[in-house]
Order: sequence, then structure tokens, then C-alpha cells
Amino acid sequence: MTTLAHFQHAFVEALRAEVSDFAPAMHPAFAIYRNTVMRACLDALEANFPAVVCLVGRDWFRAAAALHVDEAPPRDARLARYGEGFPDFLAHFEPAAVLPYLVDVARLDRLWSESRDAADAAPLNLDRLAELSPEVLVSERLGLHPATRWIDSAVPVRTIWEASRRGVPVGSDLHWQPEQAIVVRVAGRVHVVPGDGASLAILDAVASGATLGEATMAVTSAYPGARLDLILPGLLRSGAFAHS
Repeated sequence: MTTLAHFQHAFVEALRAEVSDFAPAMHPAFAIYRNTVMRACLDALEANFPAVVCLVGRDWFRAAAALHVDEAPPRDARLARYGEGFPDFLAHFEPAAVLPYLVDVARLDRLWSESRDAADAAPLNLDRLAELSPEVLVSERLGLHPATRWIDSAVPVRTIWEASRRGVPVGSDLHWQPEQAIVVRVAGRVHVVPGDGASLAILDAVASGATLGEATMAVTSAYPGARLDLILPGLLRSGAFAHS
């Protein structure tokens, strides 16, 4: 390791340590660097998890986020991408246990960010698919768009998340039931759309490399009443798939 690299490594480690024998860290002004780094991380997490902030309040959020920063500081200088492990942190954070929906809302916040930052790709050419015979179509292997994400939750995660992202309370007519959501990016904009077990099963099958025929057979077996004649065209038009 070069002298400069050694200094940089020691500097970063001193920022994270409460007590350090790194000489510059003994100067009172070094605390400014520590505070600046922590504030930047907290600001980034607050920006990256707005629905969570809305649900728990800014003070609660930043107190919890500070613990997470200590455990898992950023590994990427692009702080807009910071927070990969925050939902899992909340899952094991005892004060969050009284909010059974919070972890999945955090996961959906994270999926939104991942979709925003994912690589671009040409959308699936629906006209080309329409020209294929049924025999050829069932053997097609579709490719997921790099920005496509999905979540299957035991709580009404999409409804809670949508209200919280707007900064408004969840309506009193909320039905406490499982919800699924699909995250797509179309023309540069991220959209969170409703899903169901069958549509997520199709995405799972496609992600594992199944052909379109294999995917539909698996869904038909798991969800005998699924309206694939409606679900599949909806998925194809949603932007979830890319040209392969």
C-alpha cells in the first residue's frame, strides 16, 4: 500500500472510530469531519427512504439511521444509492417491531431507488411478439428490463407506501390484506403498479430463465383461476420486459 493510500485508509477508519491513535484525529477540528460525514449519510438515507420518514417522523428516523451508519457506512461515493442494507437493519431493530409494515415499506422505497438507478435497455418489441405463431411464442425466453423489481408483502405495502410517499396519512378505509407491487421504469420515470401472485410468479419464472410457455404452465398450476389472458398482456405492456 502506498503512503497516500495508507493515509487515506487510516483517515477513513478514524472517521468511523470513537477513539483512534491516528494523529490528525486527535486535533479538535477533526470532529468537524466526523460530523459532516455522519450528516451527509443521514441526509442521504432520509432522501432515499421518504416513505419511512413519513411514517416514523424525522427524529425517530435519523436516530435509527445513525445506528445503521455506524454499522454499515457507505461503500459507494454516490450517496443517492446508499441504503441497501437499511430495510434489513429495520427488520432487526427492536423499536421498529411495533410497526409491522415498516420493513416492507422500506424495501419498496429501496426498490424504487434501484429501479431509478438501473441500467437502461430497449423495451420489449410487442409488434414482433404479435407476429410470432403460438408454437414459436411459447418457446420465447423473455428478458426482464434491468429496472424491473417486485415485492410480495403480507401487509398492504403498496397502499401504505403510496400515501407515505405523498406525505399523507393512510386512509381510514385501508383494507389490511397482503399486497404485491411491481416497479418499472418507463421513459425514465419509475412507476409502482399493482401486482398479484400470478403476475409475480411469471416474473419469477422469467427471471429464472423459463420460456414463456414454461412460465405460464407454472402459473396455471400454482394459480388455477388466474386470468392469464389479462395478466400476461398487462405485464408485456407494463415495461417490465426488455428487448433481448
